[in-house]
Amino acid sequence: MQHQDWLFIGVFLVLAPVFPAAALLIPRLLAPRKPNRIKLQTYECGVETIGDSWVQFRVQYYNFALIFLIFDIETVFLYPWAVAMDQLPLFAVVEGILFILILVAGLMWAWRKGVLQWS
Repeated sequence: MQHQDWLFIGVFLVLAPVFPAAALLIPRLLAPRKPNRIKLQTYECGVETIGDSWVQFRVQYYNFALIFLIFDIETVFLYPWAVAMDQLPLFAVVEGILFILILVAGLMWAWRKGVLQWS
């Protein structure tokens, strides 16, 4: 590697945090601040809230969301593998099957623990 390549990486590492920080700081500095009681009220779909707006959800919602997210992301990983399966070497096919078996084991574990039971 040449020194120019390292210089490019160094400049990137310095500038990478600058752009998100600027995107957060510039509006904070330039935006008008005129807080009042109406602006600070809780707003939900155009309907004014009655009573306390803090609602505690059951843990099962989060469990279902996390399990769905995990299996959804794993589907994204399996799709290219399935499309190119006839062109892959045996090692890649075995790795994909092992990945699917790990998914099935995780699903079985969640099922036996009762995470998927809705009561």
